[in-house]
Amino acid sequence: MNWKISFSRDALKFIEKEKIAETEIIDIIRKAIFVFQGEDFNIDIKKLKGRWLGFYRIRIGKIRILTEFDFDNLSVFIERIDWRGRAYNR
Repeated sequence: MNWKISFSRDALKFIEKEKIAETEIIDIIRKAIFVFQGEDFNIDIKKLKGRWLGFYRIRIGKIRILTEFDFDNLSVFIERIDWRGRAYNR
């Protein structure tokens, strides 16, 4: 199974500004996919509610990754990567 992972422009801007490697984020997303498939990984992931309904939050320290998983089409869209206090503002 090959998942397609894509980033929003805002997410790419954040990882460039904070000098985070794209591969680090992709590894975290892969772990989340394994968790959904029943594997046991230590990753903090939560389904969101309210205006972020349909998205999942992955917590890495003070950074939040807001993603949308499309299980039917095996794709992940990373909508936002930001610090804890700013990640949920739309």
